[in-house]
Amino acid sequence: MTRIDTPARLEDYPAWKYLLRDSYELYRQMPAGGSAAIRTHQRAVRERISRLIRANPIIAATDCARKPVTAHLRRALDRGREAALARFIRALEGVSDQLSWQYGYDKVPRGLDQKYAYAELAGPTGPVRTDEIILGLVLFAPGCIYPAHAHSGITESYICLSGAMSQNDQGVYVPGSIIFNPPGHMHRITVADSEPSLLAYAWVGDSATLQSQKMAFTRKPPRR
Repeated sequence: MTRIDTPARLEDYPAWKYLLRDSYELYRQMPAGGSAAIRTHQRAVRERISRLIRANPIIAATDCARKPVTAHLRRALDRGREAALARFIRALEGVSDQLSWQYGYDKVPRGLDQKYAYAELAGPTGPVRTDEIILGLVLFAPGCIYPAHAHSGITESYICLSGAMSQNDQGVYVPGSIIFNPPGHMHRITVADSEPSLLAYAWVGDSATLQSQKMAFTRKPPRR
């Protein structure tokens, strides 16, 4: 008789289920600051995470990959445990050895390959497979300047887990802050010189857009 292997599911990996539950709580407890748009986005993220947990999705085997910036990950996690988001940080540590850190761009600007990487947690290519939402982490080394970019058809939020960063030079975000980017919103990120910054992110969009999203930086206009 031919043996048929049953795919591993979320219920088989408690650490991933805990992380999804804590992600839900993160978007439930995070204040919206009176913004109807942010509140709507938070609700959309929670609804998708809730459906994902109930669906008991496949947990895909991924190659654990590191990048130069992940040398700063331990420091970022340690600092995150000192802040209000310590519960989520502890859940992250439960899966940290299973993360595949990537660049996501066909061509990475000079120097950025040493100071940036992201890891998808749930999504079309993440360990937790879904086409309803993308959840992930982005890690920046101290002093990183992440060039201007935008996401077509994607509503995005960042939650600062550790460190300090700024978006478009319009404020400084520290652990516990949420940054909201509606579709097509151009944003550039800078990071403090003294510490790395670790962010959680959520992308909400239709399934086709989430599966086909291409990451690209905005080119500077030519000089005249």
